[in-house]
Amino acid sequence: MKNNLIIVPIIFCLYFQSVLGQETKITEDFKPSSVNQPEKKFPQVNSQGRVRASIAAPNANKVQLDLGGVKYDLVKDANGVWTGDSNPQDEGFHYYQLNIDGASVPDPGTLYFYGAGRLGSGIEIPAKDQEFFSLKNVPHGLVSENIYFSKLTNSFRRCFIYTPPGYNENIKTRYPVLYLQHGSFEDETGWASQGKANLILDNLIAAKQANPMIMVMDNGYAYKPQNSQQDKKEKMLSVFEEVLITEVISMIDAKFRTISNRENRAIAGLSMGANQTMRIMMNHLDTFSQYGGFSGTSNYPNTDAIDVSTFLDGKYKDGNALNKKIKLFWLGLGTKEPVPFPKSVGAFRAMLDQQKIKYVYYQSPETAHEWLTWRRCLYQFASKLFR
Repeated sequence: MKNNLIIVPIIFCLYFQSVLGQETKITEDFKPSSVNQPEKKFPQVNSQGRVRASIAAPNANKVQLDLGGVKYDLVKDANGVWTGDSNPQDEGFHYYQLNIDGASVPDPGTLYFYGAGRLGSGIEIPAKDQEFFSLKNVPHGLVSENIYFSKLTNSFRRCFIYTPPGYNENIKTRYPVLYLQHGSFEDETGWASQGKANLILDNLIAAKQANPMIMVMDNGYAYKPQNSQQDKKEKMLSVFEEVLITEVISMIDAKFRTISNRENRAIAGLSMGANQTMRIMMNHLDTFSQYGGFSGTSNYPNTDAIDVSTFLDGKYKDGNALNKKIKLFWLGLGTKEPVPFPKSVGAFRAMLDQQKIKYVYYQSPETAHEWLTWRRCLYQFASKLFR
C-alpha cells in the first residue's frame, strides 16, 4: 500500500509533464502577418496565435520582442539573424516593438501605426469572426483627409471623413453623421487604420444591416495656445469640445451633404474618447441624439460610484427626461479588460439603473482593452444607429 502511494504521485507528475509538453509545443504553421510591408516574410503568426519575429542585427548583443508588456528573447544564428517566438496572443490587433541592446525600435517588417504615443509596429492575430471587418467584394465608401485651420488652437488640424458607397453618385441624397473618437496616445488615423472602421461600415451597409452614414474621425488632442511663460508653466488646457462643437460640425455640414439636425447626429469614442464624447454629448444634447461608449465612461478613471449630479444637468434631473432626449445610449466592454475599466463601467451602469436611464450594454467575448473589442463595439453600435 505504501509503495502504491508513492507510485500514484509519480504517475500524475508524468501525466502533467506530458500535457504541459503538448501545450508548449510550437505548431510550425507560421504565416506572414496581414499587416506586414509588401514582400516581407516576418513577423509571422501561427495557428496558436504565437508571433515569430526575426531581424538581422549581426553586431547586436541582445534582441527582444516586446509584445503586450512581455519581452521575449530572440536567438542569433550564424548569419547574425535574430529569431524568436512569443506565447500565444489574444485575437486581434496589437502594438509591439523590438528591443535591440536596450533601444526600442519598430520592426522594419511591418506597416507602421500611430499608437502608444508613437509610430510603431503592429501585428494582427487572425480572429475567428474577422469577416465583419474584412475587405470584401462589396461597394466601398471613401475615406478622405480634411485639413482645416482651428482658431481655437491657432493651428492646422485634420480629420478623416468616411462617405458611404454611392455618396458621389447620389448627389441629392443627404446623410446622418457619426463623430467617432480614438483613445489615449492615438490619433485621427486610428479608426480607419487599426480599427477598420470604413470596412466595418462598408460590410454592414452592403448587408443592409446599417443605414448609410458619414463618419468623422478627428484628433481628440486639442489645446489652447500658450502665449506666455506663465501659460507654459501651467497644464495645457484641452479645448477639444469647443473645437468639435464650434468648428468641426459646422465645417462638416458646409462641406458634405449631411442631415444637419440632432436626430441625425451621433457621437462615440473608445477609452479616452468614450470619456470625452460622453461629456460632450451631455453638454450638448441639442446637438447629438445618440451615443456610443467603448471601454469607457464619464467617470473613468474614477472607479467609485458616480455622483448623479455630475451626469445629469439642470434640464435633465431624472432618467425619464433623459430617455426622451437620447434615442440610443450604448455601452460596450471586453470581457478581459484590466480592472479599472470593468469597475468604472460597472459603477456607471449602476447609476444608470438607479436613475432608470435606458441603455444597451454589450460585452466583447475574450478581448481586453484592444482594437478587436472596439471593432466589435462599432459593428454592434453602427447597426443600431439612425434607425
